Amino acid sequence: MKLSDFDFDLPEGLIATRPMRPRTAARLLVADGDDLRDMHVSDLPGVLRAGDRLVLNDTKVIPARLFGQRHRMSAQGAVSARIEVTLLEPQADGAWMALVKPLKKLKIGEEVVFSNELSAVLTEKTDGTAILHFNLTGDDFDAALALAGAMPLPPYIAAKRPADERDKQDYQTVFARHSGAVAAPTASLHFDDALLARIKAMGVDFSHVTLHVGAGTFLPVKVDDVSQHKMHSEWGEVRQQAADEVNATHAAGGRVIPVGTTALRLIESAADAAGQLQPWRGSTDIFIRPGYSFRVADALMTNFHLPKSTLMMLVSAMMGTQVVRDIYSHAITQRYRFFSYGDASILFPSGQTRR
Repeated sequence: MKLSDFDFDLPEGLIATRPMRPRTAARLLVADGDDLRDMHVSDLPGVLRAGDRLVLNDTKVIPARLFGQRHRMSAQGAVSARIEVTLLEPQADGAWMALVKPLKKLKIGEEVVFSNELSAVLTEKTDGTAILHFNLTGDDFDAALALAGAMPLPPYIAAKRPADERDKQDYQTVFARHSGAVAAPTASLHFDDALLARIKAMGVDFSHVTLHVGAGTFLPVKVDDVSQHKMHSEWGEVRQQAADEVNATHAAGGRVIPVGTTALRLIESAADAAGQLQPWRGSTDIFIRPGYSFRVADALMTNFHLPKSTLMMLVSAMMGTQVVRDIYSHAITQRYRFFSYGDASILFPSGQTRR
């Protein structure tokens, strides 16, 4: 498979920079194999059936983008430089791996001040990233970060506008519980409490898992032979309760439908060879592409993805490359909104939606 197999032309005007309000007003493209229906997320109860189980990623996005000042004395006096930091991953000792721009303007041991309460010292540079030790930890760090930080919007949105206070609500799911993500599980952004209640009332159950989405989710594939691509690693956890619920759903003949590629990648990482979901905790770099045999997921709810991305490869693995081309051609023709703040699709391999 070549990278070009997953390319398509997307009009710039279809890239969403704000989500629909209310959340459930977003459009929903329902694909049952090659049968396509144009609906809205609010219509989702009519697509699901009693006995189904939605798997939700309950990670919580932290306001991981920080803007601060580095101060340094020189022969001419105090010299300041504006420093931008994007937190990537917490370290075992409480420090953070981060992207720092411009990294060359910051020396080991220098401090960056983000607010009256929050600052950090650079302790290491490695492979384009940095290790920062903050002056606060625990709840004090979380509180200071909430005030000083901005939501880490995807690059294609950040290039068009800065993050603002509205994004702190828009770029967070209503069921976010466990802090640690620096990107949102975006298919889940379409749910509100009222829709969840309607779905529950019709006999569809929910299981929660946690995958802390990393900034690597936006990294481009740089090899033409996609089999040579190395996935970024992300931390996740499937708890015993979720594993038992998913296995019971399959045993009863129900469908397991992850909401988002992050939830799908996690449960596929935690499944054994017999298709049983196991309790699991650790980092996963699973790369799902055409030819992959799904062990747990029967379908997938997801947004529309970047051309030539690993997520295009994932949806092609579930539906078939040609079917995905047709889905995306239809979405573009019908002017669906793309990417993180865009519309949604729900993908069933052929025949899965028929009762």
